[in-house]
Amino acid sequence: MSKTVEENNKTLVLDAFDTLFNKRDYEAAERFWSSKHGAHIPPGRDGLFTLVRGIPETLRHEPGVILANEEFVMIHGRFSGTGRDRHWIAADIVRIADGIRAEHWDVLQDEATQEESQSGRPMFGGDMFAA
Repeated sequence: MSKTVEENNKTLVLDAFDTLFNKRDYEAAERFWSSKHGAHIPPGRDGLFTLVRGIPETLRHEPGVILANEEFVMIHGRFSGTGRDRHWIAADIVRIADGIRAEHWDVLQDEATQEESQSGRPMFGGDMFAA
């Protein structure tokens, strides 16, 4: 049974994030990450890798909801171990072209604690989508 383009792209994005952020395997990460990045990352693949090298080794990315539509993948995840007071909750939007992450946009925000949540729901995991 063959995978759809969307399934392949979701797998590629999950592998790319795991390889770079969790495993810190920069050589292997080269096959996933292009040289184009958002405004807060220095130019080139080296700019991205230098940014990640500057974050504590405790950095981890935990994927949550992942959606795909043709060449676009959106992943809602959590970055922990950043050296900041709070985890980051991220919505990353990735465009895949020729089997590589061609473009990327993200929205990051500090994770609110359960006590700070006005709805009582977590920002990530748990029953964030419960009725």
